[in-house]
Amino acid sequence: MHLLHIIATPRSHESHTIRVSNALIEELYGRYPDLTVTVLDLFKADLPAIAGANIESKYKLMTGQVLDTYHQSCWDAIDATCRQFLEADIYVITTPMWNLSVPYVLKYYIDAIVQPGYLFRYNESGAAEGLLKDKKMVVVTSRGGDYSPESPLHAFDFLEPYLRAIFGFAGIADLQFINAHGMDISKAVRRASQLKAIAEARSLAANSPWPGAETTAPAVELQPVYLTAPADRERVPVAA
Repeated sequence: MHLLHIIATPRSHESHTIRVSNALIEELYGRYPDLTVTVLDLFKADLPAIAGANIESKYKLMTGQVLDTYHQSCWDAIDATCRQFLEADIYVITTPMWNLSVPYVLKYYIDAIVQPGYLFRYNESGAAEGLLKDKKMVVVTSRGGDYSPESPLHAFDFLEPYLRAIFGFAGIADLQFINAHGMDISKAVRRASQLKAIAEARSLAANSPWPGAETTAPAVELQPVYLTAPADRERVPVAA
């Protein structure tokens, strides 16, 4: 059971979004002893070029041409990035909303991996067919405002529709979102939203089927620990 954790926030341990993703992954660790996790921090990764020689290589491959040594050496970085993505059973994407959509580094990564022959192909009738069957994706997001379906701002949420569309195009049917809204509204709203998202994450880990899982360990007894500093803390159950 292999999970690829794709991190698209530059804030590291200070990220509100990562706290929610960590709760999800910790719960999975407690339940599935065969779980392995690969972390891909997009703000620290050396992502391959998607212009220049690799654009030429892409269209050569799409038209059935053989790459010369130079173009093959350039394309190898794209190939390795795609294969790292394809090797996972489960994807967790940790991303804040930036300017109503995804951070630029996540869009760049998507442009690198959504390649014909890797994540999709065109069938005999010319229709696109996603190749990521039997995979599962969980997207954990945080948003400064309230972009929930009940909010007037919901129409401005281009993050979730885009990720649903692009990974649905690649064949992922089991795609779920955990959204922490209103993180910049006030301290109280931020706390309530984060705690709600953490509870959602733990519930999802406990009650959802997970591809690649072989055996299930007994549920881990949760111990109360502190999420924040002593002067401003709330008890949150997390796995010890």
